[in-house]
Amino acid sequence: MRQYRAFKQQHPGCLLLFRMGDFYEMFYEDAVTASKALGLTLTQRTKGVPMAGMPHHQLTNYLTRLIDQGFRVAVADQVQDPSQAKGLVERAVTQVVTPGTRIDEALLDDDRPSRLAAILFTEPGDDSPAVGAVVDLGTGQLGLFDATGQGVIDHLAGQGVAEVLYADPGDGSTPPRVARVLEALDAAGTGCPSWTFRPSEAAEALHDQFGVSGLGGFGLDDGDPAIRPAGALVRYLRQTQALDAPGSFDSPLGGSATLAHLRPPRRDDRAGQCMVDAVTLRALEIERTIREGSQAGSLVGLFTGAGASCRTPMGRRLLRDWLCRPLGRLEPINARQACVAVLVEDRGCASDLRGALGGVQDVARISARIALGRATPRDIVALGASVARLNGVREAITGASAFAGQLDRLESLREALEPLARRIAETCVDNPPQHLRDGGLIRDGVDRQLDEARALKHDASAWLANYQGRLIEAHDLPGLKVGFNRVFGYYIELPKAQARRSPPEFARKQTLKNAERYTTPELKDFEDRVTQAEALAMERERRLFADLCARAAELVADLSAYAELIGEIDVLCALAGKAVARAWVRPEIVDDPTLTIHGGRHPVLDEILETSFVPNDTELGPASGPGQTHLPSLALITGPNMAGKSTYIRQVALIALLAHVGSFVPADRATIGLIDRIFTRVGAEDALHRGQSTFMVEMTEAANILHHASERSLVILDEIGRGTSTLDGLSLAWAMAEHLAGADATPGPRTLFATHYHELTTLEDRMPGRLGNLHVAVSEWGDEIVFQHRIRPGRTDQSYGIHVARLAGLPAEVIARAREVLESLAVHEGPSPGAPPPPDPGEQLPLFTQYLPHPVVEELRRLDPDHLSPIEAFEALRRLVKMIDGGDGPD
Repeated sequence: MRQYRAFKQQHPGCLLLFRMGDFYEMFYEDAVTASKALGLTLTQRTKGVPMAGMPHHQLTNYLTRLIDQGFRVAVADQVQDPSQAKGLVERAVTQVVTPGTRIDEALLDDDRPSRLAAILFTEPGDDSPAVGAVVDLGTGQLGLFDATGQGVIDHLAGQGVAEVLYADPGDGSTPPRVARVLEALDAAGTGCPSWTFRPSEAAEALHDQFGVSGLGGFGLDDGDPAIRPAGALVRYLRQTQALDAPGSFDSPLGGSATLAHLRPPRRDDRAGQCMVDAVTLRALEIERTIREGSQAGSLVGLFTGAGASCRTPMGRRLLRDWLCRPLGRLEPINARQACVAVLVEDRGCASDLRGALGGVQDVARISARIALGRATPRDIVALGASVARLNGVREAITGASAFAGQLDRLESLREALEPLARRIAETCVDNPPQHLRDGGLIRDGVDRQLDEARALKHDASAWLANYQGRLIEAHDLPGLKVGFNRVFGYYIELPKAQARRSPPEFARKQTLKNAERYTTPELKDFEDRVTQAEALAMERERRLFADLCARAAELVADLSAYAELIGEIDVLCALAGKAVARAWVRPEIVDDPTLTIHGGRHPVLDEILETSFVPNDTELGPASGPGQTHLPSLALITGPNMAGKSTYIRQVALIALLAHVGSFVPADRATIGLIDRIFTRVGAEDALHRGQSTFMVEMTEAANILHHASERSLVILDEIGRGTSTLDGLSLAWAMAEHLAGADATPGPRTLFATHYHELTTLEDRMPGRLGNLHVAVSEWGDEIVFQHRIRPGRTDQSYGIHVARLAGLPAEVIARAREVLESLAVHEGPSPGAPPPPDPGEQLPLFTQYLPHPVVEELRRLDPDHLSPIEAFEALRRLVKMIDGGDGPD
């Protein structure tokens, strides 16, 4: 218990799994907590000390369940063979498992990254600058970034961050700015000692990790603020991976853990990205759908079908990254498009490539487990088989000029990795055991000592049969049997009736109800030789396995590069498969702020609806061809609910995003100017836990767009202003549309603005060339309407809300009453009798044309309440009431 308490003090906030023989035990509060979380039986060995445990071979299963529930877990292993211990067995914490540091295969999702981030706000205030670092322990990638306010969330969104480190304020609380980040990412937060974020301490951690005296070789300066979270992150990894602790005595690699696979820090190139913030990722359903929260129906889910899915775990994770973080420069976009084009045109090449990729397993994470000393026999065999696929991939892309860069990288890796693949294949069996303790990993003929030990073990059954026969014949004991069990070892068993005739050399070993068991010096000698052979065989297999892992660990940098390259080729192959399957086309990417799409389709709905999806065109931004007219940068889209406005604006954003990934797009043809950021404001939700209503959330997101959208941005707005009164909402929507439409000297971003405020359509007359009207075509047949889902030029003057309500199934009496109310509220065009003439066309147009001039309003305007006596005010009020009731007008 002193050992246990010492480990608990070293790892506060962690559940401690304490190895005792064949079980991991928990005590005190940990036992109570784990029994509830895992459904374990709560017991007591000592009165007043709660206790719960699990079999050691079930550790991974229970760890997965604990981490998924948000726990941090420290694992204390026996680091000494109990058979050699004198007194207390030595133990040490060999790993700390947290949401962001999972590395074992069973703890991870093959298709999603699980990353660890560290952030540091460098100044006070909600919109203060911040620096951060993000690491994927499974691949070793370490990136640095800087951002401001909301930009921290936007940068981390879509990266699969499961845990965020921050400087602990010392009182156990989570700083409010950090809490907002954790909430937005749905990530766990871990407070680290503030000294680990100090510049000198952080620089020291990075120098030690990468064996350098300065960071200049990585393009960084020791004074760069971003190295502070990076250094804290490296220290945290060293602590959780227990690099300085000895390994478990039954671990095949002992205490050989390192962070050798961790790559030098690299600052993210934001200028080379088309930024997609957290709001846009959710609104466009890139990773998961809004309503169900599932991958099916999302853009990522689109690439899971046969023929268009990635064949490797690295490819599936990289595809997700590409879709969440599109490119922002012409050269890399065109390079990816060229590779996709090759695979679209040459289906034989694509088929060969998919075949070669099919046998490649998760090289990236296997390499990480090798570096961290946690590789299994199946890992090493999978690594050898995966590297052996290098030649097949190389042959498939040989001759394709677009893949010249990838081919050169494969050739540079071939010399180092091929010998490793051959050695693994020659040494290990094709179907390895799950754990080394099961034996049988090394092929026969590889090691002489191992073969001799195995021969003795395999010959045991023949020897025992022969020995049993000799004893029966020598002593006339026909019921004699020679057997074995794990508790008593080898034994001779006689029935009770024959036990009386046992020879003197039989030493009694165990008494059963109907039999007696014995041993002899010869049998005991044989047992010792077999036991020694088994131990020798296990030791030889352990040593040969460790040698293979050590060789792989020396090549971990090359293995990581191979994994990255295979993932890239795999994604390009998947993009080509989707382009062929759905007849996507290669878009033209230009450096002008234009966006022209002919026959565009929503990529997800087009697949779901197959041939019934209605394509539409889009033209925004300045005309790029000679003789073409100037195109507006902002399009106002009006039309009924359910007619397809939201689908249309989302499909344009998704087509633009796919083009910046380097993919082909669902359209007949497309010309897309480079986009620096994609903004969206769609849907309606509140954040009551932060004291924000639906309207407040809407305005906050709109403010972010108006402050940061540039001429090169793409803005998608859906029903701005719905969360407040009609007048306020219309006023705000009007002002936003004017702002986004820009001016001649300051062009606005390319914008699609879907709205039910038909008054906004008059802006086309006031801002010709910069703002245009589109509407969704509707056919009317009596009281029926048919949505054509076609986007046409021009405006519409009604929303058909009652028609949509009827389609939704509202009771007939409610629909009838709604029509009556609508007719009573309808505003008829033209001036009322006695109303003043309409304003001069040259004057400012009235914003709200449904409120027409009225004599009562004019009379109110003439009144001066500051100079009215109470009697005069009463008389004025009486006159106004008479006017409204139809009496005499003003005197």
